[in-house]
Amino acid sequence: MKIKLIIILLAVSSCLFAQKKEFPEIPRDTSFNVNSSYAKYKKYFPEIRPANPELSENVAAHFNLGYTTLPDTPFGKRDLHVDLFHPKKEGKYPALILVHGGGWRSGDKSLQVPMAKAIAEQGFVTVAVEYQLSLEAKYPAAIHNIKAAIRWMRANADKYHIDSDRIAISGCSAGGQLASLVGLTNDVEKFEGKQGYSEYSSSVQAIIDIDGVINFMAPLSLNNERRPDSPDVEWLEGDFYSRPDRWKEASPIYWANENSVPMLFLNSGFPRFTAGEYELISMLDRWGIENELHKFDVQLHPFWLFHPWFEPTGDYMVTFLHKVL
Repeated sequence: MKIKLIIILLAVSSCLFAQKKEFPEIPRDTSFNVNSSYAKYKKYFPEIRPANPELSENVAAHFNLGYTTLPDTPFGKRDLHVDLFHPKKEGKYPALILVHGGGWRSGDKSLQVPMAKAIAEQGFVTVAVEYQLSLEAKYPAAIHNIKAAIRWMRANADKYHIDSDRIAISGCSAGGQLASLVGLTNDVEKFEGKQGYSEYSSSVQAIIDIDGVINFMAPLSLNNERRPDSPDVEWLEGDFYSRPDRWKEASPIYWANENSVPMLFLNSGFPRFTAGEYELISMLDRWGIENELHKFDVQLHPFWLFHPWFEPTGDYMVTFLHKVL
């Protein structure tokens, strides 16, 4: 009897093991990070230093908080996370969700942690967000992820001292494009996705775009030479001539309207990274919507990662957020 029972258990175990699906690892491009950027640029800018401020005892830090679970991806079940910082003093604070860059393909949320820490020290809740990159999921997956993270922030507002009526979004480079698209599509159902907390709003009350493209179809963008594996071509699954619908839909400028929220633009000395920005500013001006533009006249794209530009970048952001939130 015992032998039969053992045989049955072994058979069941073998069957369950056979049914267990093996998923491939999520492909990663780790080429864009602080160390690689520092090594690349220090020979041209010997004065630069990576920024990484220490947190004071007044700010609490929470790392790798899960904000959504994607149950069925080509890589199996997928959890997405945020790093969150908030003042320890009791109260409700305006919040900022920060979106990293890396050509929609590389980078991770740790790139935004230094700025998140610095801004949290100024009386904000800051949230550095993880999202799906193009080697894992194409457009519009990242938009759905980030909007889900904003809904998660509102669902957990009491726990993390967030004032739900005062949430802004910022992003750098590709993250700037994402932040602008997320913010300019407030209440647009097609961009919401179905990644949880649908009873909460994903709307934001202000946008900060740091060297992020506003219009993929502007001459400064379209006139760039591209290969089939260029970051935007890969993310949008085709170049402008094969996917003009996506190139337009993913361009934040086409979603701007008279109800759009205030915007701050911070630029490097490379105009191609901000294609369409001046057209959008003229539209915001016509509608009477608060906006500011500040330019760092330096030929270094990820200036926000390094001293001596880190502090003035944070100062511009905090000043603007205090003004509009």
